[in-house]
Amino acid sequence: MRKVLFHSFRMGDVEDPEIYAAQPIHEWQQTEQGKWVMNHCKDPVYNIGSDPNYMGYRITLSGELADEDAVFHELKWGSHARKML
Repeated sequence: MRKVLFHSFRMGDVEDPEIYAAQPIHEWQQTEQGKWVMNHCKDPVYNIGSDPNYMGYRITLSGELADEDAVFHELKWGSHARKML
């Protein structure tokens, strides 16, 4: 099993970040990648953390995939973690 970062996005300073993050998370779940992840990851999670460079929040979606699925994900969608740097 490998932990994989599937998606991340930024959000401005809002009063309730969980409510405001729900729509973009749902939209991502409707994409090809999101549907694949929801079918192959047993327990996907999201985290909301402060983003001091942006004066808001960074939301990340991650989870564990079987080694074969992690390789497929890397080949199909690339490593999102590298894109974050």
